Amino acid sequence: MAKAIFQRNQKVWVESVGVWAAIEKIVPVWAKGFDEPVKVTYDVGLGRDFQANELRAEQGGGDALADGGPSWRLLRARNKWQAEEDSSHHPYPGSYPVVVTDPNDWGGWRVPGAEYDRDPHKIEFQARLIASAPNLLTLARRVVEMVDESAGDAPPELQRIAMDIAKLDRLLGETPAAGHAAAQTEVA
Repeated sequence: MAKAIFQRNQKVWVESVGVWAAIEKIVPVWAKGFDEPVKVTYDVGLGRDFQANELRAEQGGGDALADGGPSWRLLRARNKWQAEEDSSHHPYPGSYPVVVTDPNDWGGWRVPGAEYDRDPHKIEFQARLIASAPNLLTLARRVVEMVDESAGDAPPELQRIAMDIAKLDRLLGETPAAGHAAAQTEVA
């Protein structure tokens, strides 16, 4: 049976028209006697529905999850600036969190010692959140897929949440122009 290849709000190149457009609606085509759609077309706001072979996905700057899935993990590094007895108020005395995003245990997120000492519980939470980010993104994308597959039967609040997730996902895929500071964008 047919499966959707593109997601709602995804930017695609419409080959026959020669223009970029966003998927506004996924339109399943049903046939009597089948439990699943026999064909899926896409409404991109150009007056007719397009088939998947007429559309091409935007080539993004690279998805952090595309290289085999989430491999971010939380490691502990030895605290070089304080003795273990001086950091007894820390959740893990004598160490601090390091989030690595590379299979070779380098690259990622680290925190300055003074900042960690100021609020170690906050930094520990941030480290766990950052290490969990790829899994959270995968779950969020699954929510968008479920809403898209519901063909409009999802509750309105869940549809709004899926739209917000799609906006955030597009923001994550954008590559900022060189020399310009990336502006903070709030998902409404």
